[in-house]
Amino acid sequence: MVKKPKYSLIVPVYNRPDEVEELLESLAIQSLKDFELLIVEDGSSIPCKSVCDAYSDRINIRYFFKENSGPGPSRNYGMEQANADYFIIFDSDCLIPENYLAEVDFFLSKNPIACFGGPDAAHPSFSAVQKAINFVMTSPITTGGIRGGGEQLGKFQPRSFNMGISREVFEKVGGYGKIHPGEDPDLSFRIWQAGFDTALIEKAHVFHKRRIDWQKFSKQVYKFGVVRVILNKWHKGTSRFTYWLPALFSLGLLGSIALFPLFPFLVDVYLLYFVLVFLGALLRERSLCIAVLAVWAAAVQFFSYGFGFLKAQFLLRLLGKDEFKALPGFFFK
Repeated sequence: MVKKPKYSLIVPVYNRPDEVEELLESLAIQSLKDFELLIVEDGSSIPCKSVCDAYSDRINIRYFFKENSGPGPSRNYGMEQANADYFIIFDSDCLIPENYLAEVDFFLSKNPIACFGGPDAAHPSFSAVQKAINFVMTSPITTGGIRGGGEQLGKFQPRSFNMGISREVFEKVGGYGKIHPGEDPDLSFRIWQAGFDTALIEKAHVFHKRRIDWQKFSKQVYKFGVVRVILNKWHKGTSRFTYWLPALFSLGLLGSIALFPLFPFLVDVYLLYFVLVFLGALLRERSLCIAVLAVWAAAVQFFSYGFGFLKAQFLLRLLGKDEFKALPGFFFK
């Protein structure tokens, strides 16, 4: 009889064989070996099967190819095929520290939680742009906290690049929905509504590369702003004033520039904020270049997220439109 693995790691993949190879290299050196890895190829035209085959002697890999349906349903497919009682979800653009599973295993031995997640960090090999974007996506002085990166805004919302779910939770809640992005906070809300808790395992971090440039970053956080409104509509009582902050920040900055001849001191408030972002990034990254890029990244983040948030508020709240008709690009069929 084949021994059931303790953990099933599930990774949806779409045209990313190079990323998968880096991910597999990091998983091959895990200090805790009691796991299986399920690679779910989501209708890729550039498959990664040959990469998986090359690591089959070092990792217990199970490779699946399916029609394209988006990351949420692909993760569900992986969980349906998994053998363990705990599922851990990664994105293909992650690198996993060698003690990751050991940290998760130690935490769960003391705190048998139904759903958990860990933070993300920038690997030393990442580019300056990736590190600057990582800073503003994780720092509490930008929208890192607003997006659920810490406990200060309530319950921790695990993100699907680093998220663990028990089999019991999956069978009761039904896994991820077909919205994207936003499928992970949607799942967290449904997990809480079903009576389960979530937890942050601070030591279980991953290196999240965020395959991104400035245009892609702007588009990504714009989508985050839109789906926040959709999720608040779906899940009553989840709205927070903090979700308005990027939009209010952006409108306030534009207003202070317009009123500069009359009230020049208003601009000083925003300059002070960007100085804090610069100093925060400088202290963390020890790089003048990354600190400068972090200021730009923060501006892009606030304006793009804020625009998406206000657009969705206008369409869904003010005009009362149906999200599936008004914003069809956010849902997989």
